[in-house]
Amino acid sequence: MRLKTILWCGWLLLSTLAIAGNDLPQGYKAEILLKTPGNDVVNYPLQPSESKGKCIVLTSQVSMPLVMMVDAQLIGNSTILKVTVTAKEDLYFNFKQTVAVKGSVHNDCQFYLPGFWYRHNLRSPKEAPSFHTSDSWMVREDRLSTPMTGIFNEAKGEYVTVMRRDEFKTEAMAAHKEGDIILDGPTSLGFTGFENINSEANLVFGFPYREAPKTYIRKLTLAPAVTAFVKLSKGESKSLTWVITNGKAADFSQFVAQAWTNSFDTNQPKPVALAYTPEFVKETMTNFFRESYMKTSDLTFFSGVGLRTDDCKQVPMAEVGFVGRVLLNAFNALEYGEDHNDNALVDMANGVFDSYLKSGFNDSGFFREFVDYGANYEERHYSIRRQSEGVYAVLNYLAYEKTKGRQHPEWETRIKQILTNFLKLQNADGSFPRKFDASFQLIDATGGSTPSATLPLVMAYRYFADNQYLVSAKKTGDYLEKELISKADYFSSTLDANCEDKEASLYTSTAMYYLALVSKGAQKEHYAA
Repeated sequence: MRLKTILWCGWLLLSTLAIAGNDLPQGYKAEILLKTPGNDVVNYPLQPSESKGKCIVLTSQVSMPLVMMVDAQLIGNSTILKVTVTAKEDLYFNFKQTVAVKGSVHNDCQFYLPGFWYRHNLRSPKEAPSFHTSDSWMVREDRLSTPMTGIFNEAKGEYVTVMRRDEFKTEAMAAHKEGDIILDGPTSLGFTGFENINSEANLVFGFPYREAPKTYIRKLTLAPAVTAFVKLSKGESKSLTWVITNGKAADFSQFVAQAWTNSFDTNQPKPVALAYTPEFVKETMTNFFRESYMKTSDLTFFSGVGLRTDDCKQVPMAEVGFVGRVLLNAFNALEYGEDHNDNALVDMANGVFDSYLKSGFNDSGFFREFVDYGANYEERHYSIRRQSEGVYAVLNYLAYEKTKGRQHPEWETRIKQILTNFLKLQNADGSFPRKFDASFQLIDATGGSTPSATLPLVMAYRYFADNQYLVSAKKTGDYLEKELISKADYFSSTLDANCEDKEASLYTSTAMYYLALVSKGAQKEHYAA
């Protein structure tokens, strides 16, 4: 037993020495799963062995029907991993790698998978990917904006990212959606994610795809885990490339910015060549106005909510802001119609504005946000987002009309009333509640939707030349900087979920942009930064 121990330690030492000449990341581990149709999966843990040329051979303690080589090259602060799998016989495989982020306690780190995961996703419910469900996640690369995972150690201000660098050309069908599945053809899709191994944070990545502990099918729908196997014929080789990058950042926001910039520079996406001119696209899109225009006993609107894709029938739902954007659509129709001498569009747009001026407000002066005439239902809980987007649309309309020499004092009175309501709703810290009712009772007091109010407040300051609106807008800017931007915590801007939210980050940046437009000197530079 002692002799075996000595020999084993000697093998590890030799392996370490062999690896030293090749830049394999510290804490690198790998495994390959093989599956024969109708049989259980066999797992082969892999160890770096002898070097062959520039490459390291990955071997298992038992014989494998394949050869695995890794070429690892350190270039600057990045390691390029090129893995080649060569089959000795026909087989189906799934390959997984992990890289430990040394000295990083898993639960103290923040994580980033573009379009899928932000920090710990703790604002998301357990029905969505989040730490509430698991602290380790693997996900298909095509669920992400870019095939990358990043781990940020907040205490050290250090991060590590992994990004796939192969071409994505093929995808294969699978007979099943869960468990161990064999793909019916070649695929380009691998997986990426992060894993808690003995309380240490690890990057995890491989090919073809795995999803665990759950597969995220759609909104609030988690399905069982899946591991895909792809065929490699005897004598065939498969080459795979990943880039592991180390960096430093002052905070999570800077880490995200650097990770995304690196992805953009690495992949160098090119503008999409458009088959149609912008004018043709706009003309075609005006069909939406013509085909969705609806009149009821009180409101006239463009049917823009719950649109059907099978028959494009009108849906009798009127919504101010969010998906429906009734008033902004009316402004677009008016502007386009007048530019192109299309009287029908102009009449439709004016019909919408006239109906909302007459019947589009409740007794408290708020917009009637959402009315479903098919279900005879009207939403009585109002949102700062929909209300703000309604004001935003009308201020665009009023400014446009003023350039045409047309005045709308009744509309101006209505907008001033709703802005007065806004000022009543604003909290001392500058935030606005997410949802409330007509009597100003708060339904959801969280402030993540605040930046949606910044835009119309800045616009109202310019349109009405009233400084109270700018004071209010600047208060929102203070809140956003303190509670959202400095904490990199963007949430609650969407109406159907109070969670991590890309729209909240978009709205926050736009809010700062608007504040910069009406500021000067150091303050302007601060908002821009």
